[in-house]
Amino acid sequence: MAKCDEGYRCEVCGRDVEAVTDSDLYLRFVLGEVPLETLHLLPERHLRCNPALAQYIIDPAFAPVGCEGPFAKAEMDGQFVAAEERRVSHGYRRLRAIPTLGLAVPEYPLGVTPDGGTD
Repeated sequence: MAKCDEGYRCEVCGRDVEAVTDSDLYLRFVLGEVPLETLHLLPERHLRCNPALAQYIIDPAFAPVGCEGPFAKAEMDGQFVAAEERRVSHGYRRLRAIPTLGLAVPEYPLGVTPDGGTD
């Protein structure tokens, strides 16, 4: 993680986000939603502390998260929900693999591979 791998405090619960695999910020970076040059400036959260995004992770390694209110996927169009579940789940799988891939931070986002190809 940034800041010399010290991690960040979660802006929601106040505890340390100890691993990149638990990081909402790094998932959003992997998804291309956060530019590299702002990564160290943005607040951090645990994945589970951002239910608006975490509700779209469909993976056996991640217990489902519910979201209430206007951003609940139950309130969204079914096609949008299915597309978000595919996109966010793919990003989550990439995020979980990062510790074993030997990538530099600029190579974390989907679509970027060390050999210049795409994933």
